[in-house]
Amino acid sequence: MLDAKAAPDDRRIRMGERLRAIRHSKGLTLAEVAARSGLAVSTVSKVERGRMALTYDRFGQLADGLGVDMAELFSAEGERFQPGQVAVARKGEFALHVTENYVYEMLFSEVWNKAMVPMLGTLQPHEKMSFDRFVSHAGEEFVMVLAGRLTVTFEDREPLTLETGDSTYFDSRRGHLYASAGAEPARILVVCAKTTFGANGEPE
Repeated sequence: MLDAKAAPDDRRIRMGERLRAIRHSKGLTLAEVAARSGLAVSTVSKVERGRMALTYDRFGQLADGLGVDMAELFSAEGERFQPGQVAVARKGEFALHVTENYVYEMLFSEVWNKAMVPMLGTLQPHEKMSFDRFVSHAGEEFVMVLAGRLTVTFEDREPLTLETGDSTYFDSRRGHLYASAGAEPARILVVCAKTTFGANGEPE
């Protein structure tokens, strides 16, 4: 598992080394991973060199391009979730993923092929963040505010403000962004479900 106590640069470098090792083990070139993931070759290269940290949706695209579960990008050792299994994450047991705007604590990174991806997040006020696009990915999403106040900005919809203890559940295909609604950071619990949708728009 990637060391949560490591400096941000070290974490990006170690993540890049992990991605490169997976790519080499599958005999894939940068161009092949880029084509399969829908990401630019330069983006994949920057991530492998520890020069860039991807947002959740692009991280999922990269995992798809490599043909692995997203959790495998954070932990070299893990096992597929089994029927009847009970997994426990003690306080402080997580894989840290830091992007330009978000700090996510990825829970159960050693449990692969989960139907859900649970994370804790720390968010800064919107004016301290730098957004160039909405985040959008397949599936459904749940977010609960653990501390502070949260603004969820949706594409083609009025922003939603949530207080501590409030939550929302939405179609992750709708573009969305998170930010603290107050002057202090907000703490959230996020769970992304890997629901896929058919041609008729209904969950499969």
